[in-house]
Amino acid sequence: MSDIKTVAVLGTGIMGGPMARNIAEAGFDVRVWNRTAEKARAVAESADSCEVADGPAAAVAGADAVVTMVLDGDAVQSVMNDAIEAFESDAIWLQMSTVGIEAGERLAALADEHGVSYLDAPVLGTKQPAEQGQLIVLASGADEAIGRARPVFDAVGSKIVELGEAGTGTRAKLVLNHWVMGLVENIAETMALGESLSLDPKLFLETIEGGPLDSGYAQMKGKLVLERDFPPSFPLSGALKDTRLIIEAAERHGFDAALARTVAAKMAAAVDSGHGDEDMIATWYASAEERAAAR
Repeated sequence: MSDIKTVAVLGTGIMGGPMARNIAEAGFDVRVWNRTAEKARAVAESADSCEVADGPAAAVAGADAVVTMVLDGDAVQSVMNDAIEAFESDAIWLQMSTVGIEAGERLAALADEHGVSYLDAPVLGTKQPAEQGQLIVLASGADEAIGRARPVFDAVGSKIVELGEAGTGTRAKLVLNHWVMGLVENIAETMALGESLSLDPKLFLETIEGGPLDSGYAQMKGKLVLERDFPPSFPLSGALKDTRLIIEAAERHGFDAALARTVAAKMAAAVDSGHGDEDMIATWYASAEERAAAR
């Protein structure tokens, strides 16, 4: 049985905010902190048993578990440099951001240096699954720590995959993200190709619907392309960051991730055109603008 009663959530953006609310709704006392204080206050105002901390160290002090959910490895490192001295001796650090292999190793070393129990537990999912508590948690680390943290994971996820030693969760996340990013880019480019061939852009979605080639992601993201409206479920700039982490990991292990490099180039082009804060399917703009330039 878990002894966790108080949870600190550091980072309350698109993912961390809903996660903090769901943890509070599961009966935990929650302290939230975000670099942009308004985001933390919005979470606290929408959830019982949730309060805003003045800083990372104040959030962590007295907490039984600490969740980090910020942009990247450098952001996690910066936050934890302020907070890790304030950890209780038996507190668990649930590192749930997507940070890549190199940063993950640095963070694990930081935890070890300070005698902090560390779980590498990135999540698979975007805004809506986070809001619904339907994320997939890729938990890796000591069995005893995962057992203690399980109620927190259950509050944010519909599926918890236990993967062994810390670091395995991050490697699994990169592999799964390779599939997701490739799928997103394929949807975007396929729809742009159809339009370049003077086909109704609805044709692709309507033809695959309900068949073996269909996917929920194609229908969901494809509709955003049809509407030319890209509210961020996961921002394109974040998707580009994650794709670059895939490439970094592949190069480190001698794997030629040619597809990931192509995806990163297309995403970067759309980000450079000003679409980084839109949903990741806004990578469509890279192919659409190429088509327009070719005319």
